[in-house]
Amino acid sequence: MLALRNYQDKKIGVFGLAVAGTATVSALVAGGGVVFAWDDREQSRSAFKGHISEGKVRLCEPKSWPWAEMDALILSPGIALTHPAPHYVAALAKKAGVRIIGDIELLCEAQPLAQKIAITGTNGKSTTTSLIGHILKSAGRVAEVGGNLGTAALTLAPMGSDGCYVLELSSYQLDLTWIAHFNIAMLLNVTPDHIDRHGSMEGYVAAKARIFHHQTKQDTALVNIDDDYSCSVYAELKQTSKARVIGVSILHELKEGVFVDKEGLLHDKMIPEHYAVLNLHDIPHLTGRHNWQNAAFAYAACKLYGLTEREIEKGLHSFPGLRHRLQLVATIQGVGFINDSKATNADAASHALAAFSHIYWIAGGKPKEGGIGSLTHLFPNITHAFLIGEAEESFARILEGHVPYTRAHTLANAFALASQRVFSEHKQGAVVLLSPACASFDQWKSFEERGDAFCTLTEQLLESVILRKR
Repeated sequence: MLALRNYQDKKIGVFGLAVAGTATVSALVAGGGVVFAWDDREQSRSAFKGHISEGKVRLCEPKSWPWAEMDALILSPGIALTHPAPHYVAALAKKAGVRIIGDIELLCEAQPLAQKIAITGTNGKSTTTSLIGHILKSAGRVAEVGGNLGTAALTLAPMGSDGCYVLELSSYQLDLTWIAHFNIAMLLNVTPDHIDRHGSMEGYVAAKARIFHHQTKQDTALVNIDDDYSCSVYAELKQTSKARVIGVSILHELKEGVFVDKEGLLHDKMIPEHYAVLNLHDIPHLTGRHNWQNAAFAYAACKLYGLTEREIEKGLHSFPGLRHRLQLVATIQGVGFINDSKATNADAASHALAAFSHIYWIAGGKPKEGGIGSLTHLFPNITHAFLIGEAEESFARILEGHVPYTRAHTLANAFALASQRVFSEHKQGAVVLLSPACASFDQWKSFEERGDAFCTLTEQLLESVILRKR
């Protein structure tokens, strides 16, 4: 736990008391700060009340806070800063001239000596962040991994100049950074998402590009050049940034940068010599071209950090993968059961649909803007779709005449129907794939809960198959 001693005796507001907010309060109190805390959700306030005994925490509504004396408001990333309208606590802070920041800013203030590798993008952030952390640790480097990934930034261990924070950052978190400086910053990709929170696509891209603000000539910006939005950021950085700007691609052969060719060979052109570094087809838990992109960014970051090609290759091969992201739960009678619950939009689901053939696809949930119309070129890979949740009817209309489908309503029913069909049709290389292309909130608390349910169903099926064989 970090102690934020630069806030000793200062009055700080903390709004949002989930994991990151609670960690922020603890770090401020440990540093001697005077904290005013609140969460609009009664459940969160009740869970937090144990912290009041720490002495310098006052749980009270923001309207009663001494705004004229406040040094800062630490805002949960989930709270609207500007769009669709500023939350009332943000409006109060702005009216009083109080700066609004997040826990990432606090971490950077408190740990100026440690190196920082920061990762953002619409998709692939968690895998790339975890992969970089894994490679660094497997090579014996001191590293802490957190941020949007799930581990609150202020629960990470303090580190000196020999340590490195590897941070996954969402657009919401980047909106709350003003002086944060990252030694290696990367933009993996940009596709439409969170438009309601940023006002427009331009606002969303601008929030992502904040990751490169305050970089110096000693720093490096790694930018995907395979989508138009990221490419525009790359072009602007080339013109304006003091940092070294390096392109990363899985579609184009680059004269300078890191790219993966059609055969899955990763090439390093960050240095004058051009050579194929390694064959990504050989990496067991990085299936699909989207994971080649993750691997290319991880390679570039770790090479820039000072690792050898051999250290990076060893780390790539030992990476265990992440739950809910193209996770092979089990292979049952030759059929792979794949949990890709993290695929909460069409772009994320496209990677799974491109990685397999003969797919028995479980899709649906709370739909996002754009639906699945962008996936039509991948429909030939789908043998049958099993639709669930609020998106059931809209997905059915798009699939009509192109892909056989069944309205299954629930995940449990979809799993049972998909399992029955896949075992009766005996297609070589078939998979049952949960890749919903939707948020989970219509039927589940989170994509993790949805993915865990799929894993449980798979494990129960595997047990029943084993019992029948005895």
